[in-house]
Amino acid sequence: MLLLTGNVGVFFVFGLDRDKLMATPGNVKEKIQEIMTGGKPSGSLFLKLFLFAISIGYGGIIRLRETLYKKGLLPSKRLPCPVISIGNITVGGSGKTPMAIYVAELIKHLGYGVVIISRGYKGQAEKVGGVVCDGRKICMGPDTAGDEPFMVAQRLKTVPVIVGQNRFKAGRLAIREFKPDVLLLDDAFQHLKLHRDLDLVLLDNKDPLGNTYLFPRGTLRETASALSRGDAVILTRSDMGKAPSLGQIKKHFPRKPIFHSFHTPYIYKIVTENSLKSRDRLTISSKYDFDIFKNKRAIAFSGIASNDDFRRTIESFKCKVEKFSGFPDHHPYSDRELDEIVKSAMDLSAEFIFTTEKDYVRIAHKIKWPITLVIIGIEISFGENDIAFKSFIKRRLKGLIP
Repeated sequence: MLLLTGNVGVFFVFGLDRDKLMATPGNVKEKIQEIMTGGKPSGSLFLKLFLFAISIGYGGIIRLRETLYKKGLLPSKRLPCPVISIGNITVGGSGKTPMAIYVAELIKHLGYGVVIISRGYKGQAEKVGGVVCDGRKICMGPDTAGDEPFMVAQRLKTVPVIVGQNRFKAGRLAIREFKPDVLLLDDAFQHLKLHRDLDLVLLDNKDPLGNTYLFPRGTLRETASALSRGDAVILTRSDMGKAPSLGQIKKHFPRKPIFHSFHTPYIYKIVTENSLKSRDRLTISSKYDFDIFKNKRAIAFSGIASNDDFRRTIESFKCKVEKFSGFPDHHPYSDRELDEIVKSAMDLSAEFIFTTEKDYVRIAHKIKWPITLVIIGIEISFGENDIAFKSFIKRRLKGLIP
């Protein structure tokens, strides 16, 4: 099945999509992930060749698709409002949603009205679209909106959030209902059906171009040459791992700005004493006070694109991580799985259970926690690049908005 339109992130290649590929039996799935991420060598040469063959076909499709859009043979629609996109060229988490929150707050601070538009991946409203938050109240739950748009709505509160697979339709709804100065698209670099005025491309500092192979042989959604469509590159998690060689990036991104950003963990919420309400009965001096976890027994779980990064974050708190459970991104936790997590914590005499803010929105009202649940959120900072990045956004907005 060949799809030349729509979001390349769906990854339909000859009837094969990413979710179906990654839903294979555990042993095969692990081998595929090892091959994709360049982990420990896999013994299956046949599997490598098979994935490589698929990636060649996939690469041909995306190159043809991009060419058709460039030549105008496939239409790219325009909205009567400046559009900023935040996206990436790799499969997995590079911090797009936290970055969307940061940029939306920055745009609002500069005095402009902004609406965030998300696909609403795996939410019930993904195909039909709708308003998640109107800037005053949240109008959808996480199952309908999708976990990430709901999380954005909870964090920003006064910024409207709209979901919809059809971003043009969602944009028209945003303009009609809220009359924004700017539309901010979350994860839309491959959504060529909609014209963007500013493309911010995120690359993970630890592994900006993955193993350099296209999906499913590697983690690239597009070849590195796609960076030329961007207006700025942001290297995320710049404090983790060695700094990448910028030569390969600059080769495809000449004379355009490259910024460095950081993921800062913080205590988003604490749920304690068998209560579904947030109570912080621990002595915490600030949301960055992780000393209370030092040398304490804990377990952790997450269902995000970068479970290993979350595990390393928890280990950085100097607690004793007795068990860590990783699930697929956007995982819909069953009652049985949550009961097993609680049982493991009790069997291991854990004092804390850690999870992510994104996971918590999917389970907030599913279970009572007899052991303190600590929800960790992520904030974006730009460190030494803070003034430069804010000036870049301010300058571009002045050029876009009369």
